[in-house]
Amino acid sequence: METVIKSGNVFVDGRIQRCDVLIRNGIIAAIGTDLTAEHSINAAGKLVSPGLVDVHVHYRDPGQTAKENVHTGSLAAAHGGFTTVAAMPNVTPVPNTPEQLKRMIANNQKNGVVHILQYAPITADQNSSEILDYAALQAAGCFALSNDGHGVQNAQVMYEAMRRAKDNDLIIAQHAQDDDLFQYGVINDGVKAQEYGLLPITELAETTQIARDLVLAQQTGVHYHICHVSTRSSVELVRLAKSHGVTVTCEVTPHHLLLADSDIRSDSGLFKMNPPLRTQEDREALIEGLLDGTIDMIATDHAPHTVSEKQCGFAKAAFGITGSETAFCELYTHLVTKGLVSLEQLLSWMTVKPAHAFGIEAAGRIAVNQPADLAIFDLAQAFTLRAEDYLSLGSNTPFTGETVYGKTELTLVDGEIIYQNKGQ
Repeated sequence: METVIKSGNVFVDGRIQRCDVLIRNGIIAAIGTDLTAEHSINAAGKLVSPGLVDVHVHYRDPGQTAKENVHTGSLAAAHGGFTTVAAMPNVTPVPNTPEQLKRMIANNQKNGVVHILQYAPITADQNSSEILDYAALQAAGCFALSNDGHGVQNAQVMYEAMRRAKDNDLIIAQHAQDDDLFQYGVINDGVKAQEYGLLPITELAETTQIARDLVLAQQTGVHYHICHVSTRSSVELVRLAKSHGVTVTCEVTPHHLLLADSDIRSDSGLFKMNPPLRTQEDREALIEGLLDGTIDMIATDHAPHTVSEKQCGFAKAAFGITGSETAFCELYTHLVTKGLVSLEQLLSWMTVKPAHAFGIEAAGRIAVNQPADLAIFDLAQAFTLRAEDYLSLGSNTPFTGETVYGKTELTLVDGEIIYQNKGQ
């Protein structure tokens, strides 16, 4: 079967050019002009992007499926233009054996509509010091290692985990959080913590663990990836480590790029996430970190919760924000249209750069012989983000109600349309 995407503004090799993309049996067969096929998709005036890549999502499946499941989470990803995602292992039970991991991967393949890569945990559970058999987990299909939701607290445990991960050519993805400094905080240590009388979270809870781990990474040679950096000091630490040759990559979330703690408008759990929203100066440093290459990619940390878990006041609300369905349109609207970054830069941070950093060879590029994983966006027509339009089970985002640009028109995985805008 052949399909041609006609006359789109196609992101190819780092630049946008008007051309056609021919798909044959799920593979990109040609890129050029005046291409023809039995089936045609008119993309005139639309952006044709590689399917977006998100290395940080939470699908809550198994064990927490009132919040999300593999099917709804992957539908939400497709709605946002993502075709490859990596799911964190903080589920119940934790996939800490090859058998449990294989069951998760089989569920991902059966019920997901996008490509889902699966993390395995660093330790037996989030609070454990038991390091797992990484070779067996790798053989079972693990993508990388993470205890996301908690940081590895013990330095000796992290050092040994890094040594073993290096031996097995696995990436360690760390949720950088020193629990002794984090304590019971719920909001950034700033003016809003004082205004609402909430327990603060010092930036040291993040930066001290990053500093420790960067030294360990330098010693072990492991590829160390930092999830959701949120502070200026974190960016400076990573910048310094890269200048000394440490194999380190890091990600930043859309909400940390677009919001600061000063934007918290009420005692609403929709603004509660971990790491918390930081200062305006931190937010600006994160954008600068992307622009100078210190920060490698954007990842959503898509973390759905039930309504009751978020509508109970800031102090009691669960940490987390959804992101799959709002990431591209929010970033395009607030960063690209305002001239802070280019469209090409934004697309790189959401496609080729995460794919390259994590060695996902079949994702992130539009090229001949690549899988036809594509997203088509309408950049011209404004639309309003509405909770009733979300495909995720979670709608816990403060971006709902905003008018934005960059609506997903079509998402294709292996050449098959898996999401289509109802208006199309």
